[in-house]
Amino acid sequence: MASSSNQKLKLLYLLKILLEKTDAQNPMTMAEIISALARHGIQAERKSLYSDMELLRQFGVDVEMQRSKTVGYYVAERQFELPELKLLVDAVQSCRFISKRKSEKLIKKLSSLTSSHQAKQLHRQVFVMDRAKTINETVYYSIDQIHHAIGEGKKIAFQYFDYDVRKKRSFRRHGKLYITTPVNLCWNNDNYYLIAYSAKYDDFTHYRVDRMSNVDVLSEDGDKLDKDKFNISEHAKRAFGMFDGELVEARLAFDHSLVNVVLDHFGKDVLLLPSTDGWFEISVPVSVSPVFLAWIFQFGDYVEIKEPDSLIFAMRELAEISMRRYLTE
Repeated sequence: MASSSNQKLKLLYLLKILLEKTDAQNPMTMAEIISALARHGIQAERKSLYSDMELLRQFGVDVEMQRSKTVGYYVAERQFELPELKLLVDAVQSCRFISKRKSEKLIKKLSSLTSSHQAKQLHRQVFVMDRAKTINETVYYSIDQIHHAIGEGKKIAFQYFDYDVRKKRSFRRHGKLYITTPVNLCWNNDNYYLIAYSAKYDDFTHYRVDRMSNVDVLSEDGDKLDKDKFNISEHAKRAFGMFDGELVEARLAFDHSLVNVVLDHFGKDVLLLPSTDGWFEISVPVSVSPVFLAWIFQFGDYVEIKEPDSLIFAMRELAEISMRRYLTE
């Protein structure tokens, strides 16, 4: 005999069973639902279950009936559709700043948002690509602390480190705390960066979040930022794109096969000027920096710096340094 307390939970267990066990391809018959409830110590009759399902519908649960050789019931529309969950799982698996162990935990939680049958498809997707992941397990919580500090307008303290050849942490400044005002978080090239403001230098600086340790929100208010003077978006472009240095207006020529590459990097608004040789030219602001030069270098004969001379000289110098490294006597 089922206890009365269990009977009071019947509607909740019915919802749990339908959410976990059913979808459009896997409906449950009334007999299967009754058996599933019995395993939780709950007795149920068909007539009462019809009423319970109607209550779930009134509550907003999309319980549908499917007729074939038998009559089955399932939850149709959910908060997340299966393609959306696949996209989220792939994003979690792809993120380098989320450790492998944390990725597995997040994916397990995402899998609970669909039926157990469809969840198997999500778990199969986990092993499609073996991407490099961070070895810093605290990144997830550091991000949460930083968001909290930004929302409250407080400073944060943390230690900053590099890895040595033994994969051990080597703390900068001998482990002395960095204290700064967090302004924003930027996701660039599969890494999360903190953009922070320093009143001492009256400028921004940035830190790799996966290289931050023991992040703590302080009670001290953050430094006031003159938003009319500083443009965070422009700083992000300079720091994480090709603009980390003195800006120059560059005229660049590309082979037509690199149209997609140029649009992906400089944006759809960049003006492409076709030339008679099957190439095209663009004029964009860039910097005389290793980041930009390395990006150009990878395309070999398919790109040419036309001007200014300072950028041409810097590229020539980089090529000569690289060549000397590999020359043999």
